[in-house]
Amino acid sequence: MSEDVRGGKRRRVADEDGFRHHTADLAEMRMHYVMAGEGEPIVLLHGFPQTWYEWRLVMPILAERYQVIAPDLRGLGDSSRPERGYHKMRVAEDVWELVNGVLGQDRLFVVGHDWGGPVAFALAASHRASVAKLAILDVMIPGDGTDQFSTSQGRWHHGFHRTPDLPEALIEGRERIYIDWFLKNFTARPDAIPEAAIDEFARTYSQPGAMRAGLAYYRAIPEDIADNQAALGEGKLGMPVLALGGGESFGRRELTLQSMRRVADDVRGGVIEGAGHFLPEEKPAEIAEQLLAFFAE
Repeated sequence: MSEDVRGGKRRRVADEDGFRHHTADLAEMRMHYVMAGEGEPIVLLHGFPQTWYEWRLVMPILAERYQVIAPDLRGLGDSSRPERGYHKMRVAEDVWELVNGVLGQDRLFVVGHDWGGPVAFALAASHRASVAKLAILDVMIPGDGTDQFSTSQGRWHHGFHRTPDLPEALIEGRERIYIDWFLKNFTARPDAIPEAAIDEFARTYSQPGAMRAGLAYYRAIPEDIADNQAALGEGKLGMPVLALGGGESFGRRELTLQSMRRVADDVRGGVIEGAGHFLPEEKPAEIAEQLLAFFAE
């Protein structure tokens, strides 16, 4: 069942842009999601330390031609926070339950940034006939045959986040400070993401259990590697793939393209210059333009 979300800060954040807020009761969780536009569906999957709101600048451009669906992933944003199930195959099934079971869609364009990328890959690997095209932004795929997912570009926080209990103890009460550091240091310019957006991300990650859920995405990496290698045992992905990496700061540069070529047969893409890791917010018009051109091919 799907219902509108009324009232509260969540609605005020985006209503001026014509976004439609909903929630859906799924098998293991309640998912908050945002929609805009009409037409063929594009599913936008966010990463850490963000929520659906990272897509707010891209969505209006895509919504001129497509129906855009941007959920808060399991445990994050204004979705509910199950204790388990943060390996990406399970998170991808949440998304499938929403777009197929609730919204009735069986042919999708899927875009994933940061952790949304491995979720998007898992969705494509599990539902190959339904994911028509796939776009991956500044992330690699765990289990792609390398150990670069957690080691490239000085990603110190992967090991920290996988440490049991300690990160939560140190971050509690300081969620905005922690989130602010990533959004200012993983970008090409420290002012690339406005303070109001950082406030919105901090609002959700300061809620009980939200930061632990975010860290659970990292703690599931060994299971993700095993799941993805099993999926690749059935063959590489066959649908067209667009792979883009940020060219500065902690951007993955060409590593995103290289990773996707190890796990898919039909891959194009490259590097977005002048941007770091947070491509949808640093270069929203360029990202939207590339996505529109890719989906229109």
